[in-house]
Amino acid sequence: MTSQEIREQFLKFFESKGHTIVPSAPMVVKNDPTLMFTNAGMNQFKEFFLGNAKPKYKRVADTQKCLRVSGKHNDLEEVGRDTYHHTMFEMLGNWSFGDYFKKEAISWAWELLTEIYKIPKENLYVTVFEGSEEDGVPFDQEAYDIWKERIAENHILLGNKKDNFWEMGDQGPCGPCTEIHVDIRSEEEKAKVPGRDLVNNDHPQVIEIWNNVFMEFNRKADGSLEKLPSRNVDTGMGFERLCMVLQKKQSNYDTDVFTPLIHKVEEITQSRYTSGDRVTPEQEQVNIAIRVISDHIRAVAFAISDGQLPSNNGAGYVIRRILRRAIRYGFTFLNQKEPFIYKLVETLSNQMGGTFPELEKQQFLIMSVIKEEEASFLRTLEQGLLMLDVMIQNSPGKQLSGGKAFELYDTYGFPKDLTALILSEKGLTMDEASFEEQLQKQKERSRAAAQIKADDWVILRDDDEEEFIGYDTLEAVVRLVKYRRVESQKDDTHFQLVFNTTPFYPEGGGQVGDKGTLQSANGELIYILDTKKENNLIIHISEHLPTNLNDPFKAEVHSISREMAEANHSATHLLHQALREVLGTHVEQKGSRVAPETLRFDFSHFAKLTEEELKKVEQLVNKRIFEKIPLQEHRNIPMQQAVESGAMALFGEKYGDRVRMIQFGDSKELCGGTHVKNTGDIWYFKIISEGAVAAGIRRIEAITRGGAMMYFTEQEQLVEQIKETLKNAQDPVKAIRHLQEENAALHKELEQLRKEQAKQLKTSIKAEFTEVNGVQCLVKQVDAEVATLKDLAFELGNEVKNAFVFFASAHEEGKALLLCYINKELAQAKGLDAGKIVRELGKYIHGGGGGQPFFATAGGKNPGGITEALSKVKDYL
Repeated sequence: MTSQEIREQFLKFFESKGHTIVPSAPMVVKNDPTLMFTNAGMNQFKEFFLGNAKPKYKRVADTQKCLRVSGKHNDLEEVGRDTYHHTMFEMLGNWSFGDYFKKEAISWAWELLTEIYKIPKENLYVTVFEGSEEDGVPFDQEAYDIWKERIAENHILLGNKKDNFWEMGDQGPCGPCTEIHVDIRSEEEKAKVPGRDLVNNDHPQVIEIWNNVFMEFNRKADGSLEKLPSRNVDTGMGFERLCMVLQKKQSNYDTDVFTPLIHKVEEITQSRYTSGDRVTPEQEQVNIAIRVISDHIRAVAFAISDGQLPSNNGAGYVIRRILRRAIRYGFTFLNQKEPFIYKLVETLSNQMGGTFPELEKQQFLIMSVIKEEEASFLRTLEQGLLMLDVMIQNSPGKQLSGGKAFELYDTYGFPKDLTALILSEKGLTMDEASFEEQLQKQKERSRAAAQIKADDWVILRDDDEEEFIGYDTLEAVVRLVKYRRVESQKDDTHFQLVFNTTPFYPEGGGQVGDKGTLQSANGELIYILDTKKENNLIIHISEHLPTNLNDPFKAEVHSISREMAEANHSATHLLHQALREVLGTHVEQKGSRVAPETLRFDFSHFAKLTEEELKKVEQLVNKRIFEKIPLQEHRNIPMQQAVESGAMALFGEKYGDRVRMIQFGDSKELCGGTHVKNTGDIWYFKIISEGAVAAGIRRIEAITRGGAMMYFTEQEQLVEQIKETLKNAQDPVKAIRHLQEENAALHKELEQLRKEQAKQLKTSIKAEFTEVNGVQCLVKQVDAEVATLKDLAFELGNEVKNAFVFFASAHEEGKALLLCYINKELAQAKGLDAGKIVRELGKYIHGGGGGQPFFATAGGKNPGGITEALSKVKDYL
């Protein structure tokens, strides 16, 4: 049975049980501050479990793409070392929202596994919650009795709170769970040790494949439990593990989920993946590298397809770490010194694009981003190798300090295990304890900075759903429904307020959240500092609570900020339309930030925009502004109808069955943000910058309204300053051109003086050449500009046969320069390479460089290393 058939059978089975099949949510989470990535099938249904929204369907099922890089069994550094843990994985799941409970969930799980998938019953074991005195939760007798009707009692085990009580987090919905484990060992192994003794003991062939969680409690901030108003079922089955069981393999990597990728890695790298017990240590390192790469390409490709590019912070940093781990395994164990991982994307897309079409749609972008990341990190690895060489030479004894190794790791992204490997090859060790101490300190600093402590919600009144009225008004009379206090290292203490109705727009769709005020009848004023959305709740952030919590309040949005943000948001729609007209329909929005002051728009395009293209885009946007096109807002229309009418849906966004469409003439987009009533309200649109964000992603920053007015005022002031600097020149352009001509003449004169200086130096040092192995060699520190040294080297080369010239130069600003010239015939005859020489000696001046075999330069930041560099030059001869 293929993996595709296994997935289809799961969904078909639950569809027959009255479940609605829903698409996977994006793997990248955008509107939940507690998560960066979807790490479980239930994440997209969190608001239903919390009671913040009412589900459209009582029963749903899906396959959800997930990412885990921390937590139980999910340390990133361990993925690939075993054969059954992954970063990205699929979670098959079925859910009940206040509908069926334990009997149906357990019965259907058993039916699917034993009757549809035909897993032998004797190979299955189940665990049931034993109860917790601490929480006052009794033994799960109901689940035990349901299982007892289906499976032998010696295949039912009791599990503790750690294994059989599932919690969403420190607070929130939770409940007992029942796990299903399968024993896929040989009959011979089963006869030696009963399967029940290996359940939940990290045995690679006695594994959990399905967890059924029965959510009936809510964990409060003080740690106590309370009953939920309705009972829910949340189940999750690891797709890759299920495929291993049904395809009768001993490893997830031996299933057809991974074999196409493994075969492609073998083909590209000319390596071989082997499985079995008798594997040499060297071959096992190759196996681990191939598993790491085959796993990590999935995580990285799916993240990019959902809109998350690698970067240096947040979710982007996680993706960069995963990709860099794959690159260094290829670099270290598969001898891959050039980008190659990007070539796996096509194989992955062919394999999974049918189930997840975003892979096919974004294939070219994914490949471009990964290739650029590979090239960049390979350069970093090369620089790190040079730095490590210097550290080794400067380290006394046979051990590199943990501090030095951590500096390489933290500053240059150089992996600890690669440092350890290189040291061991040189007969050295690393102070691991000191390295780990530095790493833990860094983690503690990060954890402390990000730590947030939230109290329980204080409920003032029951209100099923908060109503947003901010499309139609900027003020309203509101009542406080609930609030809580939140402490964070970053923002100190603040309060989160939820009202029965609100005109405040919560941050989303790239648009920042509204600010404003809350005023009570007695005149008390509370400032709303920001508005966000969390688990379907619109949360208003303030430093203080109102004195009288039960009073009605006048909520008022700061109108100027809102109007400026609206102008910028509508301008992004017009900008998107204009870019597609000027550059082509391949242009797609990849991200945006809409604030009152500026707008930022990221889009797919593979070249820098020319001045002419930028001018055309700007003119098109302003043309539509001056046309005063009225807003056409289509609320709550069917998604299909909106798309068929030509509305653009943005990749990586999650849409419901009914959507809101914003239209300005021919510009149509699905959008939940706020907009101007007429494009004329934007006033004017001005691009202030255009540049690259990543491979294939460009960014435009622009201003409108007051921002544009301020820009032109500043430009006018700048012109006046230029005139004043030019002694009140009435034609500043003419005056600047005159200065440029004067400057060019002076440069020409300076160049002539530099050539004269080179000739004088040549006369004084020509006699310093010495013969080394038939080569006329000059090695000297000459503190002059690089252009002078280059002229000098070539002058000497023209006059001295078989010349080898090596200059070093120190400069006042703490910079150092190395320059190497080799007669071309000499370089060919002796196999000398100036580029290699300066690159290798560059480590002594803490820098690098390169060039051609006959001429090259290197720059660095350590003039103190010049003497040592010069002392090594003649070794090359």
